[in-house]
Amino acid sequence: MAAAPSGLSTPVPGSGSPGAVAVWEWQDEFGKWRPYQGSVCSYIEQSFQASQQKGKRLGPGPANNSIPLGHADAMLAPYVIDIPSLMQFRQDTGTMRAVRRHLFPQDSAAGQGVIWEWQNDEGGWSPYEMNVCVFLEQAYASGHQHVDLGPVGYNYDVNLVSQVQTNKTTLYRRSIQRRLDTPYPVTAATGPLHTGMACSCQQCLLNSGTGPITTRYRHSINLPSSSAVPQVSSRTTAVSSSGLGFVPYNKPALSGSRSAPRLNTHGAWALPQPASTGGPSTGGPSTGQPASNGVSVPNLPVVMPKSSKVNQALAGWWKSLMATVMDPAAASTEPELVVRKYLEELKDAPADEDCIICMEKLASPSGYSDAYECKIIRPETVGRLAKCQHTFHLLCVLAMYTNGNKDGSLQCPSCKAIYGEKTGTQPKGKMEVSTFPRSLPGHEDCGTIQIVYHISRGIQGPEHPNPGMPYTARGFPRYCYLPDNEKGKKVLELLKVAWKRRLIFTVGTSSTTGESNTVVWNEIHHKTEMDSNLSGHGYPDPNYLDNVLAELAAQGVTEDCLRP
Repeated sequence: MAAAPSGLSTPVPGSGSPGAVAVWEWQDEFGKWRPYQGSVCSYIEQSFQASQQKGKRLGPGPANNSIPLGHADAMLAPYVIDIPSLMQFRQDTGTMRAVRRHLFPQDSAAGQGVIWEWQNDEGGWSPYEMNVCVFLEQAYASGHQHVDLGPVGYNYDVNLVSQVQTNKTTLYRRSIQRRLDTPYPVTAATGPLHTGMACSCQQCLLNSGTGPITTRYRHSINLPSSSAVPQVSSRTTAVSSSGLGFVPYNKPALSGSRSAPRLNTHGAWALPQPASTGGPSTGGPSTGQPASNGVSVPNLPVVMPKSSKVNQALAGWWKSLMATVMDPAAASTEPELVVRKYLEELKDAPADEDCIICMEKLASPSGYSDAYECKIIRPETVGRLAKCQHTFHLLCVLAMYTNGNKDGSLQCPSCKAIYGEKTGTQPKGKMEVSTFPRSLPGHEDCGTIQIVYHISRGIQGPEHPNPGMPYTARGFPRYCYLPDNEKGKKVLELLKVAWKRRLIFTVGTSSTTGESNTVVWNEIHHKTEMDSNLSGHGYPDPNYLDNVLAELAAQGVTEDCLRP
């Protein structure tokens, strides 16, 4: 079999090429690139060109070098792309991921809307990165029957006739498919065009998806030795709730308290369903009339958003304030009180520092002042977080908080320090723990701890992406393994804390199947294989326990939580 399909031409920009299309991709936790959908790419490219050519603002919040993805898809409301650093920033959690922009010939797979996908372990289809799609389409159009993906950084042979992908090391086989989708946006060919083969341009060398995760990520992850496409299954890994560039916006709970988890007679940690709450009435804003529960709702010092510029990152603010008045127990999580609790107001803003939330100078008003006016927090007010001393516009922190879970906690978007107790949106379920004497590879001196997570399908609550809609729970029960030694036991106790705080799972879009409104892992990685580590989700893995401790700490779950 040839190392690469022969006879594949390389179009040269400016030599009769029919044009170029722009594809924007984000890098997942495995170091692989995932393309945004065509409609989102079109918005990103349009905003990028506007910022390059006119230097004008792109929206009500971010400055001219930032692109708020919520304008393209409401599900992406928390996300902003910072152009100078080529990073995607999630405002409610502080998670940062690299992004890249590649130009492809207009007659390539990207320009024609051709997507090549591989079948994952759950039976769904996951797209290859666009460079691989273009490479496969070239071979397909040229009549080649076999393709070696080595030149584009993957350890696979592909049979285009039987549509099967084979791992050259393990000989594991997967189905692939070719389908048509929306073409990517046409743009001016101002740079080198990518034609499917491994590229040597500076951006590709710096951001190659075949190497290890770079230090810009907040998690340190032990990757498989192979550069193959990650083989992810419903029982193989704790992946982010990120879909293929479409991470649902987890709407926060409006009011109500959460019942404490309990330990049942079988040693299972059972998580009760969050208390149901009655939200605000469906009528217009209150003008001081009594609410349905008899509590008088006063006028609030908030001016509703200007009709011409509604920033999606502040969606739900009014409902939150209404719920606070109707439920006095929610007062401790009222957005403005939380912001004031953790940030100290500064008299003089640093002259040369930027607010990393809105990308404006701290000496200038908040970028979110165009969307909302608040009589309590002025747009120019600047505050400093007490522990980490990082400085932001108070209005920007308010926007970040109201876009999150609104649980009374804040997470610094710069250093990820957590203020208060962070909770998540995990559906109800139970966590079972048992031990057995069999050892895990790399931990032959001890037995094994087995964790089994049980979550059933149900109806989404007010804190989930689509309240009132059903959610699915694929692949449960899920089995996970830890070494039964001192460090493994510590990880277990911290996972119990994370479970009680609803941090291990969430409702979102599956990164393997693309299914929305389903239960997915929530950035705390688990080992779900005992006897091998072919997919990177088993043993041996000498760095795993340290990595998961760091991931737990990033969620605010540390050894301090275990102290009486």
